[in-house]
Amino acid sequence: MLNTSCIERPAPPLSQADLGELSLDSTLVELSLYAFNVEATDLGIKISQMLEANPLLPGVILTDRGEFAGMISRRRFLEFLSRPFGRELFLKRPVRALYRFAQTETLIFPSNTLIVDAARKSLLRSKELLYEPIVVQVSPQNYSLVDVHELLVAQSNIHELATKLLRQQTQSQLIQTEKLASLGQMVAGVAHEIRNPVTCISGNLGFLSNYSKDILQLLTAYEQIVGPSAQIDELKEDIEFDFLQEDWAEILKSMKVSSERLTELVTSLHTFSHMDETHLKESNIHECIDSTLLIMKNRLKYGFKVVKTYGNLPLVKCYSGQLSQVFMNIVSNAMDALEDLKGTKGFVPAITIQTEVINSADGDCVSSELIQNYVLGDGVGPRKLRQNAKLLSSASPNGDFSPEAAGKNPNNAWIAIRIADNGPGIAPEIQRRIFETFFTTKPAGKGTGLGLAITHQIVTEKHKGKLNLHSTPGTGTEFEILLPLI
Repeated sequence: MLNTSCIERPAPPLSQADLGELSLDSTLVELSLYAFNVEATDLGIKISQMLEANPLLPGVILTDRGEFAGMISRRRFLEFLSRPFGRELFLKRPVRALYRFAQTETLIFPSNTLIVDAARKSLLRSKELLYEPIVVQVSPQNYSLVDVHELLVAQSNIHELATKLLRQQTQSQLIQTEKLASLGQMVAGVAHEIRNPVTCISGNLGFLSNYSKDILQLLTAYEQIVGPSAQIDELKEDIEFDFLQEDWAEILKSMKVSSERLTELVTSLHTFSHMDETHLKESNIHECIDSTLLIMKNRLKYGFKVVKTYGNLPLVKCYSGQLSQVFMNIVSNAMDALEDLKGTKGFVPAITIQTEVINSADGDCVSSELIQNYVLGDGVGPRKLRQNAKLLSSASPNGDFSPEAAGKNPNNAWIAIRIADNGPGIAPEIQRRIFETFFTTKPAGKGTGLGLAITHQIVTEKHKGKLNLHSTPGTGTEFEILLPLI
């Protein structure tokens, strides 16, 4: 009987309860790690004692003078031991002799490697090495083993968890989409009901203005025919007739301006409510942007400066209601980012909106290398990122629509809409996850994590466009929307 009293005991393997606590970001360090080391000069009998004392031990770590030299798995050890004269050859000789025959390609991972990544790479090995344990480097001089079976069970549990989360996210997104569709129908109905009385008011204001002029002319004629009258003069003084004549015109003018503004607001609501469009329609991008800004004016008027630089754009085939949702989400996020800086002395929160037609063979107006540098925080600005874009139109201050622009643009022309702010910017680690569903940095109850995810989906899937993010912490953020000219 072997003496196992001095043999190091392993930690027990993960139970089903422990596996249930794994997350999508779980790493190898959360699994059972077997740290059993033997020196190359030790006799093979020591490995036999370890394996007999620990039935779940997948193998041992081989060291040479304290330095990592390799790994001998239980399977390989027993295979060579079962060969003719194997016990005589290897049990009473140094482990170095056995390792010369049992040595195989070893898969080594750092301890912070994701379980799903380690499992995927483990399964890519050849059939002969498929069930060999993997080596985990816990520290520069500390190595452990992970049993492949336990790794695959953990990966299966994580896959099941991912499926469950994906199902929940899909359900939540469907609910949110249904809410938006219902809201769009409600807004469209309200806008339609408001439009009729507003049209009546604005249409009759012209007649009312003409009638008032006629009445005033009639009163003037009566005054000339009747002549001076103390009774009429007293009445005119009581009703402040001179002021009434001046204020009458001003009242009518203000009513006309208010009715026009209300008409614009109703039109904006009607445009924004087209969330359930089923076909692409030619739309004026500038009208979509202006409609969105008009709806958000109640918040924008409190300390936010909006600068619009519109280029000469052709009509674009798009879902105008969904694009309005995109613009609203991005502008709303910009205002949230600027909100904390509004009280800073000398700081003017500004949102800049620029549109133009660009020419790019593949729709990317920035190189992938520059984008990577930017995400890593190498200080490359948005202007630098767009340096290889060939501009087809110059910006005009009035943003007039150019019908002939559509005929001049080639098939590789894109509409570029850039919405930028001068806020604090976005950290590189957040930029990598900015378009993930349910990812948010806002406090609980303030953000759902769906805004930019839906925005990305509308731009890339619905319109076959691109949504680029350019941001450096401390200098602001810019979202660039690229829509193909179909």
